[in-house]
Amino acid sequence: MIDLSCYQGARVLITGGLGFIGSNLAHRLVELGARVTIIDSLIPDYGGNLFNIHGLEDRVRVNISDVRDIHAMHYLVQDQDYLFNLAGQVSHTDSMTDPFTDMEINVRAQLSIAESCYRHNPGIRILHTSTRQQYGKPRYLPVDEAHLIHPTDINGIHKAAGEMYFIVYHEVYGLRATSLRLTNIYGPRQLIVHNRQGFIGWFIRKVLLDEQIELFGDGRQLRDMCFVGDAVEALLAAAAVEETVGGIYNVGGPEPVSLREIIETLVDIAGTGSYRLVPFPDDRKKIDIGDFYADYTRITETLGWRPVVNLRDGLEQTIAFYRANRAHYLPD
Repeated sequence: MIDLSCYQGARVLITGGLGFIGSNLAHRLVELGARVTIIDSLIPDYGGNLFNIHGLEDRVRVNISDVRDIHAMHYLVQDQDYLFNLAGQVSHTDSMTDPFTDMEINVRAQLSIAESCYRHNPGIRILHTSTRQQYGKPRYLPVDEAHLIHPTDINGIHKAAGEMYFIVYHEVYGLRATSLRLTNIYGPRQLIVHNRQGFIGWFIRKVLLDEQIELFGDGRQLRDMCFVGDAVEALLAAAAVEETVGGIYNVGGPEPVSLREIIETLVDIAGTGSYRLVPFPDDRKKIDIGDFYADYTRITETLGWRPVVNLRDGLEQTIAFYRANRAHYLPD
């Protein structure tokens, strides 16, 4: 296991820190003794939620700011030891209906962050997060980091471009950046109020409300589901060592499971909800990638990381969290 004592007393900046993964990371960093500053724009429907840092209010600094504001970023990156870059627009469907906003957040803003670090804190350690969506429809499985980048939607194109800024700034200017390509992260503090940020949050919402899930196609599509706690440990381990600088790593889940199995497990755990199979809507079918599961051998060989939370245990923790905090995630 990677020694995480480097975070004790370290100054850590998290962009998108009031969102799903960012807030879970903030909780873990506070446990490790880090001095955490969070940046989040709290744009409605993007996932930022002040309740996500419940219990940390007097232990972290929160700056309500937009990563598209280059002047703010110039200031905020100064004197930081680590930057965990989790800010972004993650909705595939939103990227198709509003591609220019997606470009502003996932491309232009990422360049601004890289430039701010280079100009105002060139020694900062950067952990950037990207997505499996940039691979597009798999040509082989499991998908490793050498797979062709051929996105099926605008979001995948922009995510790939945003990632490459950090890699180029490493190669040209020596910026100490690493990128992790995350796949199907789920767990507590995830946005569940709409279905535009991935299927699992929507499935969880429908089950909690004892409603019927409409599952597109035959339900046999395979996915690897990574619990957010496992993803956070990958982020921390990758940023804690120099061996990963300039590298790109997949972060996947345990054995792939079908969407139908995911729903059936959810319904069994919750004791509520149901599902039925429906044909793919045309707009979703055009950007569907079929089966996808990642090969995370590279990060295992480099850091010893592997996912340890199985699907059922992860979903049990998730359902319990939302039932205990329902008013903050499912307002009436």
